[in-house]
Amino acid sequence: MMRIVILFIHTFIFVLIGIFSLMAQNLGEIQIRHNGQMYSAIVEDGDTLFLAQLDPISVSSLRSFEDREEYLLYLRYRRHAITVYPYAMAAVQLFRNIEETTADMNNRERRRYTRQMQRKLRDEFEEPMKNMTKTQGYILTKMIEKELDTPMYFLIRDLRNGITATYWSTISSLFGYDLREGYERGNDRLLDIVLDDLIIDRGYFPVSSQSGSHSE
Repeated sequence: MMRIVILFIHTFIFVLIGIFSLMAQNLGEIQIRHNGQMYSAIVEDGDTLFLAQLDPISVSSLRSFEDREEYLLYLRYRRHAITVYPYAMAAVQLFRNIEETTADMNNRERRRYTRQMQRKLRDEFEEPMKNMTKTQGYILTKMIEKELDTPMYFLIRDLRNGITATYWSTISSLFGYDLREGYERGNDRLLDIVLDDLIIDRGYFPVSSQSGSHSE
């Protein structure tokens, strides 16, 4: 629902800008500096109308929880999600970059490029990720799977190979993870709530949204 609202808002703004652009051809468009930023504006009968693209926003209902324990768990999930969010965003961007860049490469060239990108990511995030908790690792995995709509096992297989994917799948099973399962909405309601507030591909996370309420 949140994505539908955002899509509607973006579409609405796009249509308005398109209409205003057509009107500006007849009304006279000017450039105005405001708070250090340059904006387009149109003037009609002495009235000035600014034209500006708004940042994405998230619209969601007030959260409701069964009891205080569930509410505290939600806050814990949310805190962990904010911590691992930069890693999820980097991983998703890396995967999409590799897919796009290597589309016309042969297998050898693809493996070489993939290793280069992985080294770059490791150099940037290896140290902070060493202290990641089990719950943080779980949330990070689900973030990536949800955004790419693919289980982690198949992402690893596509980036490396089946042997590597199977190896990490086996290791992860020792910690209670099933990398073949993927993100399935409804398996973890609180995780669903947290991830609904997350827009990885736009680099946006509403840190200060309403916390909701719980029943006694």
